Amino acid sequence: MSEIENNRQKKIASVLQKDLVDILQGAARGGGLTNIIISVTKVNVTVDLSVAKVYLSIFPHNKGKELLEGIQSNAPLIKHELAQRVRHQLRKVPSLTFYVDDSLEYIENIEQSLKRKENPIQDPDLLEKRKKS
Repeated sequence: MSEIENNRQKKIASVLQKDLVDILQGAARGGGLTNIIISVTKVNVTVDLSVAKVYLSIFPHNKGKELLEGIQSNAPLIKHELAQRVRHQLRKVPSLTFYVDDSLEYIENIEQSLKRKENPIQDPDLLEKRKKS
């Protein structure tokens, strides 16, 4: 039974992700925000389909916190717009919770660390937890 629910969750998450990208990017353009990219990297839907966790990647990164607060405060409007778009596919739209997906920034930091002269792979003593006290 859980495998069927899992497929259903994935399908609903996919539908939500596609429409949320359109809604958020449209709102950013409509709000006069230029040179900002908002993408929905992942949507996780709970088993009971009542909550959707939406992970956003925002570029440039320094605008992430500010934009996330704006998106969270407009969650009811976003949910309403989403409901209009998916009304033929879903009876009830899940509650939306938004998070910043900082995995790209994390990867970038790792790459930058590896490009430095002090390479922790070549010199493990540079790593804090490797140092013996």
